[in-house]
Amino acid sequence: MSNAAAPATEGPDRSDAPAHVAIIMDGNGRWAAARGLPRAEGHRRGVEALRRVVRASHELGIRYLTIFSFSSENWSRPASEIGDLFGLLKRFIRNDLASLHRDGVKVRIIGEREGLEGDICALLNEAEELTRDNTRLTLVVAFNYGSRQEIAKAAQKLAREVAEGKRDPATIDAETLGAHLDAPDIPDPDLIIRTSGEQRLSNFLMWQAAYSELVFVPIHWPDFDKAALEGAIAEFARRERRFGGLVAKTAS
Repeated sequence: MSNAAAPATEGPDRSDAPAHVAIIMDGNGRWAAARGLPRAEGHRRGVEALRRVVRASHELGIRYLTIFSFSSENWSRPASEIGDLFGLLKRFIRNDLASLHRDGVKVRIIGEREGLEGDICALLNEAEELTRDNTRLTLVVAFNYGSRQEIAKAAQKLAREVAEGKRDPATIDAETLGAHLDAPDIPDPDLIIRTSGEQRLSNFLMWQAAYSELVFVPIHWPDFDKAALEGAIAEFARRERRFGGLVAKTAS
């Protein structure tokens, strides 16, 4: 583990921490290319960064951490890279699940599981089942996930209820649709971080991000550490959050 994962001597007070941080982990390939390394090495180093950030999240008082692990659009990548990504996911769950459980981390998975290989589905189910009663930190893994698809799936559920005569269309509002998303019990993210300098959501939590603060950092994901997370939280803490014109303090 990097020294960056050690408790910081300076940093934001825990009371300033957002309750829910979501991260678009971007830049593994660019990190590798800049060093003349294969993309697979960038993804491997990205897993190491994830371990650091999971540990740092609890230390900083974050209660929910959502990561964009594999986008539904990632299927367009070369088959060899997809294989590398899936292999890393399998190793992460097999190697890290016990320590996550021991540390009180609850794992939740959002995204489409239909069509995934059986061994992947079994590992995802195992991670959720083993950790379901943990309360220290909830790690939400967006895997084979796309926000437009998630919203469309919720709309389809409501349409079926109407077609079956179980629901009056007039009862469908934003709250009802939100309740049919993948994890309606998890609060919307207070802060969304994207690494590697890109400034867009890329089909990630678009419904849930309606009032999230967005912080874009130039650091490639493999170099992201506790200090970088603290920096994003410090930026979050400096902002005034507005909900329909009302100002809310960022401290949770």
